[in-house]
Order: sequence, then structure tokens, then C-alpha cells
Amino acid sequence: MTGNMHQMNSELFMDLQSAKEVFWGNPSLDPKSTMSGIQEIVDAERRLERFAPYLKKVFPETVDGIIESPIKYIGNMQRTLEDYNKSKIQGQIILKCDHELPIAGSIKARGGIYEVLKIAERIAIKQNWIDEKDDYSKLESKRIRECYSRYSIAVGSTGNLGLSIGIMGAAIGFQVTVHMSRDAKRWKKDLLRGKGVKVVEHEQDFSHAVAEGRKQSLSDPNCFFIDDENSKDLFMGYSVAAMRLREQFRKKGIIVDENHPLIVYLPCGVGGGPGGVTYGLKHVFGEHVHCYFAEPVHSPCMLLGLSTGRHEEISVQEIGLSNRTEADGLAVGRSSALAGKMIERLLNGVFTVTDETLFKLLALLHSSESIALEPSALAGMIGPVLPPVQEHLTSLQVDVTHATHLVWATGGNLVPASIMDEYVKKGKGYLG
Repeated sequence: MTGNMHQMNSELFMDLQSAKEVFWGNPSLDPKSTMSGIQEIVDAERRLERFAPYLKKVFPETVDGIIESPIKYIGNMQRTLEDYNKSKIQGQIILKCDHELPIAGSIKARGGIYEVLKIAERIAIKQNWIDEKDDYSKLESKRIRECYSRYSIAVGSTGNLGLSIGIMGAAIGFQVTVHMSRDAKRWKKDLLRGKGVKVVEHEQDFSHAVAEGRKQSLSDPNCFFIDDENSKDLFMGYSVAAMRLREQFRKKGIIVDENHPLIVYLPCGVGGGPGGVTYGLKHVFGEHVHCYFAEPVHSPCMLLGLSTGRHEEISVQEIGLSNRTEADGLAVGRSSALAGKMIERLLNGVFTVTDETLFKLLALLHSSESIALEPSALAGMIGPVLPPVQEHLTSLQVDVTHATHLVWATGGNLVPASIMDEYVKKGKGYLG
């Protein structure tokens, strides 16, 4: 076992095994890594624009059919974090509010909805229902919906990806089956069933649910499997966020350059969402953006995959961890091979957090800013006050005096109020 730990020191390995909060700086980081692949991000952005008239019609809560979330200054939380950690944060903290994304209320609305739309477009063009110059809102017709019902979509999920694919897929007319792992919250399953989605529950974890979804699609030629562990389309859907962020920064006069670095903190499950966002950000902002992933102490699959160089070939269970966490969206034992390899030289590092830390941060954000997030969405919030992160930035000669600290809030808007109240109460209990 330890023979494969080619980059991991034994102290880090023991701390990981003991489920301690750890930090790992990526030795493969190449800050000036030359980026290729911008065209794929542009193509994804254009596809989403083509679907805007359709989305505007079917989901009027979107802004003109564009699925995007605002950015917010959270000065009260910044001061609260400084008090909590008894340290000063240089620069300012901004929240990227992906919990407010329309339709699915989480970051998964980016990748999940994008891949469903790409499948829908491919079928529609092949069947001559539309071509790329048409107004896509005509896909909303009863006749076309009935045609789509001959096709099905399968996915394995711990919750939020299932929500985004279930809600979007059902709206288009697909027969959708979501294979849910045991970590998935009951309310997420109920919400999906209410939309006419078939939910299959599994006793095992995320990887098993994905495997079952894959198996289902193999037996049916009209079934499309959305593969959270290996999908390039999901990845590209997430990457579009970076182009939208550049525009939001431009409007707010936020500069990203050597003297104004952008430090981004992203919760990480299987790695597709944060991986796609990181990939996009590196294309858009280059060497002046610095990305860190945050994972639960019992599910540090990306840290383990990257630090050993074994990616999806090693699971957290192999080092004795349970993969059990209240952060259901991050309860993943094995990282995405695709995401890990795509961001191997782009990612600054990974840190881990306990569930207790997540709940404390959840309560602090709720009381200071009246913003309600689900526990997994708080994973990155500790980043701006984490000493090892600051030391790592210093070692890379990054001057954070005028930094923008962007904490990516990944989900929470669809959480029922009674459950959110319990989360806040639990966090306050931990804070004493």
C-alpha cells in the first residue's frame, strides 16, 4: 500500500487515516501551464445560448433562459470569520451563489442541465426537428415531448446531480432514472419522485449507484447514461461558469492580475464540478487564479487520488475511512479519473474539513448574512482563514494584500425550511 504513496509523506497519510483536518499542496502545480481547449468551453457556452429561448419558456425563473448565479460581498461573514479564527483576512471575500442557480438550486445545474440539453440537441438535430439556427423554444411542443419520451436517461448521484438531471430531463420529456446512494437525503428523493422521475435507492455508496446507472444504460440502446465519474460534457458545462464570472467581475470592477490575485475555494465530491470550474477559471484568468478544493475528512477522494497519483484506482475505504459525512454531495469514495487528470497541473491544493466545522460555518453564515446553505456548500468557507493555505500562497510568492477570495457556494436553495432550521440549530450547538 505505502509503496504507491509516491508523493504523499507518511505524516500526511497518517493524519488522513485518522480523519484529521489536513492540507496538501500540489507538487505538480504548474502556474504558467499553457492552456489549450478554450474552444470546447466556448462551444458549451454557445449551446447554452441556443437553448436560452427554450429555457426561458419552460423555466421562467431563469433570467432570459440563462442559468446563472450572482456574486455577493459578504463583509459581515468576513468579520465573523476573522473573529472566529482570531486572524485578519487580507483582501475581501465574495460568495459565488450557486445555491441560487435556477431550476436545480446547486452547482449541478451547470453540468447536469448542460449534458441533458446536449443529448436533447443531438437527438433533435438527428431527427430533423431543429437545426442550430432555429429558435429552440419549439422543442417545447407536445409532439416533440412525446418523441423524447421514447428515450431515457440514467444517472448515479448522491443528490444534487440527480436533482438537476431529473428536473431538466423530465421537463424535456425523457424517462429519467436516478440511482441514489444511501447518503442521499430523503427530501431530494421525494422532490424527484414528485417530478415523475424514477428513483432507485441503493444501500451502498456513490460509486455503486453510478455503476448501477451505467449497467442500466448498457441494456437499452435508447438510454443515455450521464457518468459523473467520467463525463467530459458535464465537465465542460461546469467550465462555462468561468466565462460568466469574468463578465460579472467586469461589471463590478473586480480586477484579477498579479497584484489582485483571485483565490477560489471549491467543495469537492467526485471532482467534476470543481474540476470543470477550475479548468474554466485557468483558461480565463491564467496564472493569477489559485484554486483549492475542500473535502470532508471521511471522504477525501480527490486529495487521495492526486497525492498518490492513483486517481480513481484508490478509494478512501482502502485507507480505513468510512466515506460517511453529513455533506451528502461530497460523500464520494473514489475521485473522477477525468477530472483528476484534467486539473492535475492546475490545482493549488486540497484541504479537508470535519462535519463539525461545516455546521459551525453554516450557523455563522446564517447569523451574519442570513444566507442558508446545505452543509457541503460550506466546505470552502474556512479557506480564507486557513493558515496552511496562506502559507502555501506565500510559498508561491502570491501577494494576497488585495486578493479576492471567492468561496463557491454549491447548494442549499431547495433544502426544506424545517431541515435548514435543524442544520442551523446543530451548528449553533457546536459553537456553544
